Amino acid sequence: MENTTINCAVACINGCVLGDKCPNLEYKSKAVSFVNETSLDKLLEIAESARMKKMTEPPKWVLPED
Repeated sequence: MENTTINCAVACINGCVLGDKCPNLEYKSKAVSFVNETSLDKLLEIAESARMKKMTEPPKWVLPED
C-alpha cells in the first residue's frame, strides 16, 4: 500500500490501516491534544452549537439533472 492512495474516511473506519505511514498523523496528534486539553463541558457546548446551527439552516435541495 505504499504507492497507492486510499480514502481514509472509508478504509480507516475501524482504525488507521497505514499505521506510521499515515499521511494524516499531524492531524491525529492535533485532534488528540485538543480532546485531552478541552473539558467535556466545552466539547458538549461545541457539539450543541454545531447541532443548533445545522437545525436552523434552511434545507438544501438537490435537484436531479435532466
